Amino acid sequence: MLTSTGIADNDLIQRCLPSPSRRASGPYPMIECFQEIPCNPCSTSCPFHAILPMDSIHDIPVLDFEKCTGCGACARVCPGLAIFIIDESRKDGTGLVTLPYEFSPLPKKGEIVSTMDRAGCVIGEGTVVRASAGRTSGTPLVTINVPIEQVHDVRFFCSKERADRFSPANAFETTVDMTIVSVIDNDTELDNEADTVIPSDTVIPAIVEDNICAGKEELLSVSKSSDNDKNECGDSEQIECDDNDKNECDDDEQIECDDNDKNECDDSEINDRYDNDIDMDDDEAIICRCEGITRREIRELIAEGYTTVDEIKRISRAGMGPCQSRTCGPLIADEIARMTGQTRDSIQPSTHRPPVVAQPISFFTGGDDE
Repeated sequence: MLTSTGIADNDLIQRCLPSPSRRASGPYPMIECFQEIPCNPCSTSCPFHAILPMDSIHDIPVLDFEKCTGCGACARVCPGLAIFIIDESRKDGTGLVTLPYEFSPLPKKGEIVSTMDRAGCVIGEGTVVRASAGRTSGTPLVTINVPIEQVHDVRFFCSKERADRFSPANAFETTVDMTIVSVIDNDTELDNEADTVIPSDTVIPAIVEDNICAGKEELLSVSKSSDNDKNECGDSEQIECDDNDKNECDDDEQIECDDNDKNECDDSEINDRYDNDIDMDDDEAIICRCEGITRREIRELIAEGYTTVDEIKRISRAGMGPCQSRTCGPLIADEIARMTGQTRDSIQPSTHRPPVVAQPISFFTGGDDE
């Protein structure tokens, strides 16, 4: 499921869990990092050395739960936003989920928010317990109080005003079986049944702006609607045409039906939803997630005369993080082109170098003995 949808399945989540006694004793991190990528800030930043040293920068993090205090330092520095702090030790039927949050403004303490799962579907409500922007750097962390059975499903949230943009999670089963949570209360064994299989006739949209949670019936009805419109133009009208007028029916009539319907759905509906909600020109939008650099900082550097991606990279460290400027590089180039009047194709990307790992002097001398 991870490779096909990007969503971790039940088996992967269970591998991240500590023992039932550790889960009941206090907060612990869920490191949902399942693929070997060149990244190690979590290991180097842990003040308690609970995330074991990596032999290779591509290694998957290994956590010693006995050393971990659940401080959240690793969650704050993870470029992939893949670490969450879970607290199941409360005895009131609720738990705490601390997650990275890169949006502005931060929610206020006591605010009621709509919680979302890994697929981006609204699954309930939670209360903001605290929101910490960090003293110096790193990703802000927001802690939410949620029902105890949802601590391993809640991975994001949105304001209640925007919750209607996301349908309930009726097209996908929850990733984690509910028996995961019952281990603490009932001391039962974890359920290792096979992962939930999505039926072959379920329609999963590949690229849909905010309809990933839409039910199968809605998707099928749209598909049938398009087919009916096509048949109305392609069949009934085309029968009345001779061969010489075939193009007139196929092209003119069918384009009139398909394009009008498509524009009516794609343009008016989607644009109405997003135009007033998303400010693509926000100065505080994060351009470089690894270094926490905003669009405003990039624009200030361009205004000072730094007009290449490499120059901005050297002066600001944008693009020097573990992702190797895969996200920020194109965004910086877009800003340079817009502010300088250059064409986008003329902006050269930054120089890419393979990740390196610091080595002790003994590595070059042949070992500690020498």
